[in-house]
Amino acid sequence: MNASWVDRLRDLLRTHAQVIVVTLIEVRGHAPQSIGAKMLVTAEECYGTVGGGNLEKLAETEARKMLARGEKSARTITIRLGSEKGEWGAQCCGGEVAVFLEPASRKAPQVAIFGIGHVGRALAQVLSLLPVDLFLVDSRPEMLLPSRLPAFDAAANLHFCPGPIPEKWISSLSSGASVVILTHDHAEDLAILQAALARPDFRYIGLIGSEAKQARFRKQLREAGFGEAEWSRITTPIGIPGIGDKRPAAIAIATAAQILPLLSSPAPATEEPSPP
Repeated sequence: MNASWVDRLRDLLRTHAQVIVVTLIEVRGHAPQSIGAKMLVTAEECYGTVGGGNLEKLAETEARKMLARGEKSARTITIRLGSEKGEWGAQCCGGEVAVFLEPASRKAPQVAIFGIGHVGRALAQVLSLLPVDLFLVDSRPEMLLPSRLPAFDAAANLHFCPGPIPEKWISSLSSGASVVILTHDHAEDLAILQAALARPDFRYIGLIGSEAKQARFRKQLREAGFGEAEWSRITTPIGIPGIGDKRPAAIAIATAAQILPLLSSPAPATEEPSPP
């Protein structure tokens, strides 16, 4: 790899939940690469090389199987480099190699802000100062334009997520994520909230809104089959209590203070089935 593989891995983990690090750890006889050669494998691409040809395709295929299964444990595979033709050609080096496949996962906690209006933009600015995976989601693409957002010079990994169906991003979040719902449209809020409640592994589900909105949503959720146990998982209104200031910056700071203690807490248990 031209760039340091560590730097490349860091870049890949900004946009991929998991990457497989493939390392050539043992060579008996002859091989096209030396011990220590590395390749990084995502679901779509590969970076670097451990020797090309059948050897590399076998390692890549096994790595992709690990990604598809969501495996967290490393494994070692042994590959012969004989004259016999493999599925992706022959490599007649005459040796045998051992390849170590190690999953590397994104470790930063995730926070998703649905609705990047005045409060969402202010909350994004505050949370971007922390080492989190920060998802900014809005059905209005113009709300995610760089000209509208603050100049982020921050510790967070930022993910800009436009699209007409914002609730689809719920499935992209990992276990233990925190979700803050404050879109411009109550129908969107409700759709996102229902999708979030179907994930029992989220740390925090926050919903902005008045008492009237809370009462209406509680009734609509009950009609959709959600019970009191699900409602109790929702934090509404958002923000630590006792802050009477309604300015976006004040709401953002109060909400960030509420989320902050949760970012290092264990993800909730997921034994309970999700609601329909």
